[in-house]
Amino acid sequence: MAAEATPKGGLEDVVATSSRICFLDGDRGVLAYCGHDIHDLARHATFEETCYLLWHGRLPNRAELGDLQSQLAAARPLPEAIIRLMNMLPPSDGMDALRTLTSALGHYDRDGHDNSPAASYRKAVRLTGQIASLVATWGRMRQGGGPIAPDPAMGHAANFLYLLFGTRPNATAIRAMDIALTLHADHELNASTFAARVAAATLTDIHSAIVAGICTLKGPLHGGANAEVMKMLIEIGEHAPAERIDAFVKGKFARKEKIPGFGHRVYHTEDPRATHLRQMSKELGQKAGNTRWFEISERIEALVKGEKRLYPNVDFYSASTYYTMGIAIDLYTPIFAVSRISGWTAHVLEQLANNRLIRPRADYTGPTYPQTWIPVEQR
Repeated sequence: MAAEATPKGGLEDVVATSSRICFLDGDRGVLAYCGHDIHDLARHATFEETCYLLWHGRLPNRAELGDLQSQLAAARPLPEAIIRLMNMLPPSDGMDALRTLTSALGHYDRDGHDNSPAASYRKAVRLTGQIASLVATWGRMRQGGGPIAPDPAMGHAANFLYLLFGTRPNATAIRAMDIALTLHADHELNASTFAARVAAATLTDIHSAIVAGICTLKGPLHGGANAEVMKMLIEIGEHAPAERIDAFVKGKFARKEKIPGFGHRVYHTEDPRATHLRQMSKELGQKAGNTRWFEISERIEALVKGEKRLYPNVDFYSASTYYTMGIAIDLYTPIFAVSRISGWTAHVLEQLANNRLIRPRADYTGPTYPQTWIPVEQR
């Protein structure tokens, strides 16, 4: 029996659940975690505070924050078996490696098949620490460096950069990474978060639910846009004159090709996360003594907004931000997971707290029922 109204493609505007975690207002450009505006969080919060907020629905006091910092520090060292497996993997995309290694972590988690609320929370904290170590260590080893031990005295953002580059990061880089992780931490029922909730609703373990999210993020319609932005900037050229930038963008317009990093399914004005990433790109460029990638991005933004009335999304300025920090392009999507693990786990915990198997219906559009059976000899 057909539904009364045909749904929009991609379940657009369909309300699938109730959630306390993330509030979006696309018309006003509002993003808030548990009622806290993303601008306040980007300016003032650490990623650890953001994680606590997503998991508990409120900001931590000093003692609670200290406890979480200690728990994350204890979680960051990777099992030796995971390092060996990392060495055994063939050359691959970072998301392929992350998918495999996250799944493998489930075998070595001391809470194993304990899916109680307390154990699931411990695994959420553990996964948040471990996934950052996975991505940083994989990125470092792929460049020929050896794995190094996390520093328990460093925060989450600082440890990620330390494990990736092998040197202690400066304050500007740490703050930039902290802001980037906070901005990417959650975004309501995006594809990967919804996939994680669907998996969790079957009462599978939390590692399996997070692998579902990672597999969904791997798809280019969800993840990877900032990598495509950076490839576009490199194609234009660091020292390209304004005329070349204009010709490149207008050429894409003429061929009806999309400019990566612009537009969003939800926002009809500027993505509030782009506001901070734009400023970070500029500040990091100034710190490094090279603002060309920011300047090229800024000119592209002006052209696209002027011609197409499209605003940059979270991916556009994160590209030049990460590149200026020296991060390899193929790590951009795995870094998204380093942040989004906080939101994925928050949604999984919320799903499990009041669970019902997610089982939607489809609007049937096939042949009319009933069809007449025709013997094979007569077909």
